[in-house]
Amino acid sequence: MRHLITLDDLSNFEIEQLFRLADQMQTQLATWSGFCKGKLLATLFYEPSTRTRLSFESAIGRLDGRALGFADPDAASVAKGETIADTARMVTNYSDLIVVRHSWAGAAHVMARYSNIPVINGGDGSHRHPTQALTDLYTILQRKGRIEGLTVGICGDLQYGRAAHSLALGVARFGGKLLHISPDGFQMPEWISARLKHLYDQTPAETNQLSDVIGDLDVIYVNRLQEERLPPEISPEAARGSYLVDVAIMDYAKPDAIIMHPLPRVNELAYELDEDDRAAYFDQSANAVPIRMALLASLLGLEQLVLTQPPTRETASDQQACENPNCVTNHERYLEPETEIITGAVLISVCAYCGTLKA
Repeated sequence: MRHLITLDDLSNFEIEQLFRLADQMQTQLATWSGFCKGKLLATLFYEPSTRTRLSFESAIGRLDGRALGFADPDAASVAKGETIADTARMVTNYSDLIVVRHSWAGAAHVMARYSNIPVINGGDGSHRHPTQALTDLYTILQRKGRIEGLTVGICGDLQYGRAAHSLALGVARFGGKLLHISPDGFQMPEWISARLKHLYDQTPAETNQLSDVIGDLDVIYVNRLQEERLPPEISPEAARGSYLVDVAIMDYAKPDAIIMHPLPRVNELAYELDEDDRAAYFDQSANAVPIRMALLASLLGLEQLVLTQPPTRETASDQQACENPNCVTNHERYLEPETEIITGAVLISVCAYCGTLKA
């Protein structure tokens, strides 16, 4: 049984296979209709979602399966104090696959640990969003034909943006060059930078001015300010509106650059760009359905695209609590802290749940 908690759960070959299957599902929908007939997808959304939840429900529906679940945790047993572990044990009796979104980093990892059906991470706090990254990589390939050698500028709130975290690691895996553009205080977190350096030998240049680098970019990936995840000591007013992608700045971009955004947008991406041929964000949103169709069929074992053995993770029990206050281990007290060893240029130790670097 396989789960998708981070992109690390898939090899590059498996990702490419998923993309090929998504191509088929996008162009030959009638062929795949009925592929998941009788299958049930549990959508457990402890945080608000429009695109992720609806695209998963659309994906299972187009494969002739059905979705059940909740989009309001106050209407579920979690409001009564039910743990993630018990929710996982319960939902496995009612469905064939789970997609979970949660505000705590590492929550999907816990769900997978206690589930006996496949679990997909639909976004966990400020940690990861692997299915968004798959959609983003797929869109870049559709528009540009490759990832290797492209310069990808990730712009906006990089500290708390989980889509930005997963995309950065995905681009690096496939040989793209990264540039990070963010307001002061919203730079890429250290645990992502360490992985980029030690796993892929990348130390992306950083700037707080998109205008300084926009002419170098093949992909301009814009993120909104993650106001719902900001710690109380940070004022959103200080960063809101400090970066804006509009027609004026796009005059300095390459004619064949593409603009991407995981959506929803607030005030960082001008509506006037919607008619620009370089705008790829609505294609990006549409691509989420065939990508998730391919993923559902694969994890359910209905299309033999994934390897029988998941990648191994070297972990060890830890006596010290994780320093990340939003780590699931600091909220679900039955969980024991664990350390994961990342093997690269040097060994680094991180929290096995939320990825935070260990001292």
